[in-house]
Amino acid sequence: MSSSSFSSVSSTDLTTGRLTLRPWAPHEITAVLDGDRLAHWAPDFPAEGDHVIAGLLANQADGYGHRLIVERESGLVVGSIGLFWPPNEGALEIGYGVVPSRRGRGYASEATRAMVEFALGLPGVHTVHADVEPSNPASVRVLEKAGLRPVMVRYAR
Repeated sequence: MSSSSFSSVSSTDLTTGRLTLRPWAPHEITAVLDGDRLAHWAPDFPAEGDHVIAGLLANQADGYGHRLIVERESGLVVGSIGLFWPPNEGALEIGYGVVPSRRGRGYASEATRAMVEFALGLPGVHTVHADVEPSNPASVRVLEKAGLRPVMVRYAR
C-alpha cells in the first residue's frame, strides 16, 4: 500500500465503547507546537509525547494513522495513539499515551486494541508491535490487555 493509499484510510475515525480515535486537525498540530491551549483538551493535554508527534505530523503530508484519543462522554482530547508507517516487512509499530488525569481507566488498552484491529486489516500488515521497557509495567499491562504478547526481551548495558 502506498503512502497516498494509506492517507485515505488514515482519515477514518475509529469508535470504541468510550472513545473516538480521530485524526489530528491542522489547527491542533499548530496549537501544540505553539504552546496554545484549546478548549476541547483535557487540562493536562498535551503530554510530552504529543509534542513529539505534533512535530512529526507538521513535517509530513499525512498522519500515517496518528490519532487523538477523545473521551466520548466529555468530548475532551485525553491522549494520542499512532501507527508508524510504512510497515517493515508487514510489521507496524504502535505508540500511545494518555494524560495522567485519565490514566487507570483502561483508555490506553481500549484505544490500542482498536488501533491494532484497524492496522491488521490493512493490506500487507500482519504484525503490530510496540517497544516497551520492562521497567514500565503499566505499559506492559496496556499491551497485554490489548492482546499483544511479548516476543523478545532485550537486555542492554
